[in-house]
Parts: sequence; C-alpha cells; structure tokens
Amino acid sequence: MLLAIDAGNTNIVLGVCDPDDLDSTGRARWQAQWRIATQRARTEDEYVVLLWGLMGSAGLPMDGLSGVAISNVVPSIGRTLNTFAERVCSGPVLCVGPDTPASITVDYHTPGDVGPDRIVNAEAAYRFYGGPAVVVDYGTATTFDALTADGRYIGGAIAPGIGISVEALAQHAARLSRIELLPPEHAIGRSTVESMRSGIVLGFVEQTDGMVRRFAEELGGNPTVIATGGLAEMIASRSRTIRHVDPWLTLEGLRLVWQCSRSLNGK
Repeated sequence: MLLAIDAGNTNIVLGVCDPDDLDSTGRARWQAQWRIATQRARTEDEYVVLLWGLMGSAGLPMDGLSGVAISNVVPSIGRTLNTFAERVCSGPVLCVGPDTPASITVDYHTPGDVGPDRIVNAEAAYRFYGGPAVVVDYGTATTFDALTADGRYIGGAIAPGIGISVEALAQHAARLSRIELLPPEHAIGRSTVESMRSGIVLGFVEQTDGMVRRFAEELGGNPTVIATGGLAEMIASRSRTIRHVDPWLTLEGLRLVWQCSRSLNGK
C-alpha cells in the first residue's frame, strides 16, 4: 500500500491506497483519508502514534505500507516527516520536487520555487481533465495554476487564503469577530455576520472568476477549471467558471507521480 502525505501550512492530509487498484475513471480506490492539524513541534514518534491510531481505526495494518509519497510546503517539518516515513514503510520514500518524474513539464523561470503541491495538482489535473486547464486550490493560500494544452505547467498566481482572510478581519477590525463561514443568501448583508459572509465568500468567488478569465486570455482556448481544497465546494457553488470540484486532487497527484517514479525505476 502507498501512504500519500500532503503537508500544508494549516493541515496535513494523508491517504492510503493500493496504487494499482483503480476504478473505471483511473482513480485510486482510497482505503482511507485523514486530515490532521499541522504542528511544527510534532515529533516523528508522535506521527508514528497518530498513524498507528488512524490505520487501526480504519482496519489497516501498519506493516502493509510499501511506499510513501510526500508533498510538503513546510520546510521546518521536512526532516521529521522524512524520518517518520522511513520508519513506517518498508519501501522507498518519494519527496516531490521540480525534478520528480511526471507526465507534465514544469516550465517555470525558477522551477525550484514551485510548491510540490502545485506540481502534483497539475499532474492530476492534466491526467484526468487534459489541457488547457486552471487549478484553483483553496488552502492556507489560494493558488491558481495554469496548464497548457500540451501539458506544460507555466505558472500561476498566489493570493491570501480564505481562512487567513477571516482571521485577519477578526484580528485587525475591533468590531468584527470570528464567524462560521457559510454561503450567504444575498450579496447585501443585513447584519454584520451576513455582511462578512457576503464579502468573504462572494469576494473569493469573484476573485476566482476574474482570475480565471485573465488566465484564459493568456492560455488561449477554453481552459477546464478544477477546484480543490477544503472550501472548494462552497466557492464552486457560486462560481461561473469552475467546472469540477476534486477534493482529493492532491492525493491523486501524489499517487500518479509515485507511479511515474516507480515505472522509471523498473518497479
């Protein structure tokens, strides 16, 4: 079994699958997926205990892991994650970077600056949806990534994420507090909470649609827009440009690059 780890600044998403057991769409039949908080002080022993509990609750054996694929954008936890991965599996550990084998080409001025999550998102988007395409990932940051028709990742845009935008309002506006983020019923809020929901949710919808239109002008054609991340469904429900919501796109991308690497290594 393959353990896929997507380590972000806010959450770490883990998934376990047999990378060769696919459904009719070519996607993995994930046996379990989990989301835990990113804690920079967590030790490798704590990760082992956490995984042991998660695997046990899903009825999966810890000794069944034969490989690990990691996408990590938090440098301070990189060594800990790598050591943890080597302890829990009997096979190789793949840490995704700009030189990781994939079906896409990273055509960026400074390839080393591209986050591994953006690379694997682009890999999965191209394999499942083709190109041209735009991937919008609603994480700690909101990222927009552009793929050409011939599978070149050419860059994108990075903006503050929804969560940190809500936090910033609560921290820096004395009369505003943290709210439960729900889809607004109207653009014109009739209370402070309604106004905040409108400004945040619809503001990100308009940001998404506006950025996609600008990307489309530069990419040419009619790019397929794929949204992923925890709040993708909420934004997509009001967006005029998002065609697909794919919540596990990053894990699928990790599986795909894992298979590319394994194929090149003859395993």
